[in-house]
Amino acid sequence: MAIRDRERPEIVVGLVATPPDYPAQVVARLAAELADRLADRVDTTVLWTVREDWGAVAPRRDGGAEALLDDLADRRGQGRWDVAICLTDLPLHTGRVPLVAHVSARRRVALVSLPALGLRQLRTLRAAIPDLVSRLLTDTDDERVPPAGWAPAQLPDRVAAIRRMVGEADAGELAYVASRLLGRMRLVTGMVRANRPGRALLGLSKLLVGAFGTAAIALTTSTIWQIGDALGGVRLTVIMLLGLTALVTWLIVAHDLWEKPDRQTPAEVARLFNVGTILTLVLATTVSYLVLFAGTVLVATLLIDTSVLGQTLQRPVGFTDYLVLAWIISSLATVGGAIGSGLEDEDSVRAAAYGYHPEPGGWQDEKDA
Repeated sequence: MAIRDRERPEIVVGLVATPPDYPAQVVARLAAELADRLADRVDTTVLWTVREDWGAVAPRRDGGAEALLDDLADRRGQGRWDVAICLTDLPLHTGRVPLVAHVSARRRVALVSLPALGLRQLRTLRAAIPDLVSRLLTDTDDERVPPAGWAPAQLPDRVAAIRRMVGEADAGELAYVASRLLGRMRLVTGMVRANRPGRALLGLSKLLVGAFGTAAIALTTSTIWQIGDALGGVRLTVIMLLGLTALVTWLIVAHDLWEKPDRQTPAEVARLFNVGTILTLVLATTVSYLVLFAGTVLVATLLIDTSVLGQTLQRPVGFTDYLVLAWIISSLATVGGAIGSGLEDEDSVRAAAYGYHPEPGGWQDEKDA
């Protein structure tokens, strides 16, 4: 087998994650299977070798795709790769529409914006990357692989996130963009997916503990029982929304999660970062609220007997009354939980900010070394 491998022409594909946070996890999963997929989809007679690498921790947002492509081309030359693909979690744009992918034949590199792929990112990448590699090798007249059996304009038919192609294949620069409306919606959902709301939820554990403590105290106050019984569904809903809004606002302000436009971050990118941060926090706090609500219902049914609750409300009570009681208490406790959020570890809370990319332990960018 080793002798056969030496006789086969080798093509090295660099797979770069920029920045080394969520994209690095995607690269690690793809790298383990990409060689086999390239053999099946592109050429079985080639020995495919996949190299993993990490891009800059804080990518140059001001340069957009061009800055990433230039950086990727430098890394391809340094690593002596034949072609390179960059996976980034930056929301890129061209012509005011989301950029899904960009292929640069003259630089022998391509990039893919993960958020622009929406929720099913890994499945889409498995289908798209072999095509991008094949296209790069064909456009650069690499004789080790046969010409691609499909035209560049066919990629929109293969990837649902792509609406159309921008540029000409002869010019060596092709951009694949999404639709203006649906593409933006897919971009925002993809940003939330890349931001990993589950990480934000785990990072707010002390907040949830503080809210449970507030709820436990409120459960022993009969006045709260009467207030909850007197309020209707509309006012309870308003109180709940106000509590969640106050909590999200407090987290953003107290931990400085708001992205401000500057020389490296254009206003459009800053707005998208803030939208991603807000939606991530809304999702995380909503799940926290549901956990708090369920726990409060359980404790209320165990702690408060129906006869005691009925005597306070001066009427027969049922399970619905416990739900209403848990509803008002959970809404009030979210405000108390905001106080507990001030005790959270700063890095744990800032992980919910879309523009925040912590440097992995033991990692140092080779360009900054």
